[in-house]
Amino acid sequence: MQPRTLPPHADASRSAWYRQPVLWLGALLFTASLAGCVLMIVLGSRHADVPLPTAGGEIMKMPLARPPPHAPVQAVP
Repeated sequence: MQPRTLPPHADASRSAWYRQPVLWLGALLFTASLAGCVLMIVLGSRHADVPLPTAGGEIMKMPLARPPPHAPVQAVP
């Protein structure tokens, strides 16, 4: 009884790049991370930060002094 052998082309098709699940997982993770980056850029451009009040001068858009403290908000009974 002789062991069964596969034809040479069957061995090559079994090891083709598109049959490797690790490559598909890597491609999926790469695509998801790129989509997340694009989403963060879009959300960041839509929701701009409110500028903080500055007290005094600035150097390179950095305030030289701290802003005045906010008045505490009191709850209405």
